Amino acid sequence: MKEVHKGKLAFYIIASTLLITFVFYGYQICYTANVLVDKEDRMFIIKSGATFTRVRDDLYNNNFINDAVSFSFIAKLSGYDDEIIPGRYVLRKNMTNLQALKVLRSGKQDLVNVTFSVVRLRKDLTEKITKNISVSPAEFNEALDDFIANNNEGFSTENILCMFLPNTYEVYFNISPEDLVKRMNTEYEKFWNENRIGKAKEIGLTPIEVSILASIVQAESVKQDEAPVIAGLYINRLKKNIALQADPTLVYAVGDFSLKRVLNGHKEIDSPYNTYKYRGLPPGPINVPQISSVDAVLNYLHHNYYYMCAKEDFSGYHNFANSLDEHNRNARKYQRALDAEIAKARQNKK
Repeated sequence: MKEVHKGKLAFYIIASTLLITFVFYGYQICYTANVLVDKEDRMFIIKSGATFTRVRDDLYNNNFINDAVSFSFIAKLSGYDDEIIPGRYVLRKNMTNLQALKVLRSGKQDLVNVTFSVVRLRKDLTEKITKNISVSPAEFNEALDDFIANNNEGFSTENILCMFLPNTYEVYFNISPEDLVKRMNTEYEKFWNENRIGKAKEIGLTPIEVSILASIVQAESVKQDEAPVIAGLYINRLKKNIALQADPTLVYAVGDFSLKRVLNGHKEIDSPYNTYKYRGLPPGPINVPQISSVDAVLNYLHHNYYYMCAKEDFSGYHNFANSLDEHNRNARKYQRALDAEIAKARQNKK
């Protein structure tokens, strides 16, 4: 009998020890800090299509969690391994597994900034607009091509950059490619309100044509206060059906943006962006114009100028003229000043 009692006592002791151990471990994995222990808060990104194994490994390999086993146990017990939600989440220091999983399961995430400003080509835009989000450049391009094929607003492969307004936009990290394109289109429609559309009609241009002209105006001068004057000059030329003869469009046609000086040989290039060879506006913008450049066209300065030439003081401003003779005089002044600067530079090198 004593041996039976001893056996039962041993069993109870072992069972109690196991129970206490299990309860203690259960408490520990649920309520003891396992995330960013004694570290700073950090952003954790889950990309579209990520599996639970990928999420767990990223957390462990990037030092978010100390114990991957306990995290996996709680995650699977709570069903998180079957409901991964892509996004960008802020994980706080000394979080427990339960607290971290609550954040990851909630789908609640901080907004991220999508910013683009200086953009010449579509590939430049694609790289910048997808930089901070889960959408890949290829996915964005596919969604944009689909929009171009189905829109009824006049957007084409050549002029689609007119839809994008340089700014900073807040979106969710896991925004879909289609929703991103839709958001940009919505921002475009907000910008082109009744007032701006009315001004475009007064000029005789569509919103897309205004943006194309704005891209040329923007490329012509670094002085924003001069933009309405340049815009007025090109509008005068359009109204008179005079070729724009805008050097920046020729640089775009050449495709060499390091080109500093347009030569006569460049003017023979057969391209719809060669505004020396073809009258009117090119088929698309030569950059993504800033909002200020678009408004400079819509609020252009009325004058009688048809020609412009860089000022001889190299200030970045231009001399404007309403006759070819006056323009040629301005051009000679600039050329003399340029020759003098070149001679001075050569002298200094000796």
